[in-house]
Amino acid sequence: MSIDRITALEETVAHQGKTIDELSDQLTEQWKIIDRMKRALESLGERLESMASVDAPAVTKPPHY
Repeated sequence: MSIDRITALEETVAHQGKTIDELSDQLTEQWKIIDRMKRALESLGERLESMASVDAPAVTKPPHY
């Protein structure tokens, strides 16, 4: 193998390694966002359930009808 070919292969491997690291970082950030969204959804679900269990006032027509 020539020196130029080895250098080109080393550059390719270095770029791929950098790309893998960047993708890994993005994936980690996305999982953090997903976890936050899951917690928020669970919290909203609990609030909705608690609101549904509270007796709501009867719906009546306003006096001007």
